Amino acid sequence: MTPSPFHGIFSAFQSAQEMPDAVAGETAPQNAKRSSAGKTVGQIAVDIYEVDNYYIIRAPIAGVRLADLDIEVDERSLTIRGIRRMSDQIPADQYYLEECFWGEFKRTVTLPTVIDPRKVKATFSKDSILKILIPKEDKVKIVRISEI
Repeated sequence: MTPSPFHGIFSAFQSAQEMPDAVAGETAPQNAKRSSAGKTVGQIAVDIYEVDNYYIIRAPIAGVRLADLDIEVDERSLTIRGIRRMSDQIPADQYYLEECFWGEFKRTVTLPTVIDPRKVKATFSKDSILKILIPKEDKVKIVRISEI
């Protein structure tokens, strides 16, 4: 098996054990964490794979409308932001188990190459699967110029 170009670059990913606990005894789903401003922000799960000349990021994000989704591309990173809105309000004391995160979420993936934002494409299926295609950039060849 060949080594992954993504090995060791998932600095934004934290396992549930590494996530800070909620403040003041509140409970939060395992896929949520507190931001530096003290606000709870969820994370979404992603699959990353490559096909031909593309890196593909796939994220199932049920309960999110396309209008509530934002994708930001920066040189070597891609950030997916959005909000999952709960349609009905259920009092906390009526829950037996609360694993789903409702509210704002954010996930950043660092890529092994520089990204050209103009070439990134995304689709959002009727099954609520976000699929982002990132073309692999051709390696720049260094050409030495000599005097004639």
